[in-house]
Amino acid sequence: MVSPGAFAAFAALVFVMIVVPGPSVLFTISRALTVGRRDALLTVAGNAAGVYTQVVAVAFGLGVLVRTSAAVFTVIKLAGAGYLVYLGVQAIRHRRGLADALSAAVPTTPGRTLRVLRDGFVVGLANPKSIVFLAAVLPQFVTPSAGRVPLQVLLLGVCLPAIAVLSDSAWALVAGAARSWFARSPRRLALIGGTGGAVMIGLGVGIALTGRRD
Repeated sequence: MVSPGAFAAFAALVFVMIVVPGPSVLFTISRALTVGRRDALLTVAGNAAGVYTQVVAVAFGLGVLVRTSAAVFTVIKLAGAGYLVYLGVQAIRHRRGLADALSAAVPTTPGRTLRVLRDGFVVGLANPKSIVFLAAVLPQFVTPSAGRVPLQVLLLGVCLPAIAVLSDSAWALVAGAARSWFARSPRRLALIGGTGGAVMIGLGVGIALTGRRD
C-alpha cells in the first residue's frame, strides 16, 4: 500500500505544480468572468472529475501509451484545444447578452448544471499538463513490491483533483467578485465577456501548438 511518506511527497509535488497557473486555472478564471461564480465552481468540479479520469487511465495502462505515443498525446491535446476554442467563440458571440442574462434569473436546471460540469470535465480530461505529469511522475511514487499497483495509483492520484478543487475554487471566487464590478455596466460586462472568450481561444491555440514538453 502507499506509504505516508510517498503520499506526502507526491502531494507536495502536486501542490507546486498546481500553484503555477496552467490551463485549468485560466479556464476557470475565464468562465467566472463570462458566466459567473456558480458556473465557474461547477466547472472546477467537472475539471477535477476529468483530471481524476486521467488518474484512472494511468492506473490501468493508458498513461504508458500517452507517454510513449506522440499520436495519442496529440489527439488528446487537440481535442481539449478545440473544445476551448469552441467555448471561447461562444463566449464572444454572446458577450452582448451577458448583461441581460445577469439581470434575469438564470435557471439552475439539471440540464444546465450537467452541461457546465461537462465543459469542465472535457477540459480537465484533455489537459496536457496534467496527463503528462501523471503519466511521467505518478508511477515513480508507486512501490511495485507492495502489490496492488493500480490501487496505489488511484490513492496517490486523489491528491491532484483534491488540491486543484481548493486552488481553482479560490481563483473562481476572486474572478467572480471582479465580475460583479464589471456587471454594473453593460459595456464593461460585454468587454469582459469578449476578453474571457479571447483568453479561452488563446489558451486553446496555445495548447494546440505546445509540444510534448508540457
